[in-house]
Amino acid sequence: MSRPLKIVVADDELDMRDYFQKILPLLGYQVIGAARTGLELVEICAQAHPDLVITDIKMPDMDGIDAASRLYRQSPVPVILVSAYHDAEFIRRAEADHVMAYLVKPIKQSDLIPAIRLAMHRFEQFEALRLEATNLKQALEDRKIIEKAKGILMKKASLDEPSAFRRLQKLASDKNRKLIEIAQMILTAEEALGAGGQA
Repeated sequence: MSRPLKIVVADDELDMRDYFQKILPLLGYQVIGAARTGLELVEICAQAHPDLVITDIKMPDMDGIDAASRLYRQSPVPVILVSAYHDAEFIRRAEADHVMAYLVKPIKQSDLIPAIRLAMHRFEQFEALRLEATNLKQALEDRKIIEKAKGILMKKASLDEPSAFRRLQKLASDKNRKLIEIAQMILTAEEALGAGGQA
């Protein structure tokens, strides 16, 4: 049996920290730290080395997005952002950083499991890319292209996200190419087909 996922949570509201500390163990996860501020979150993670971070955005001294960015530079870890607002600016900033999922309060138990699975799955893909790419900035750029290629495969071949990624990996392996090269080919083919249809 695999060990439970180790999670650090962060929220400046005590009732939210309590909620996570009560609900996550019931779902089979282990909470190894709870922070009140962004800075405290960074400090706890440096000591505890969690598998996943769930953090509020609006917190004293450093917001959750800045904390996520700092965590990634220290030691890459998947992050789920939590907010009371569906704020377009927050989402734009979150997409630019190392955030794997986004939840809006109030958070239900049924929201947590798919968000955690998605975050872990996306992070695994991103780490594979990061190892393949020469640097982090390149990996972030590659991730955007691979997300688009996955979207095309999901639509055209009626696949779910993990199956679309495995299809990309298999194509890359079979053709002895990098993932990003296969993704670029799919995007190019889609553009050519789109252009052809408009002619």
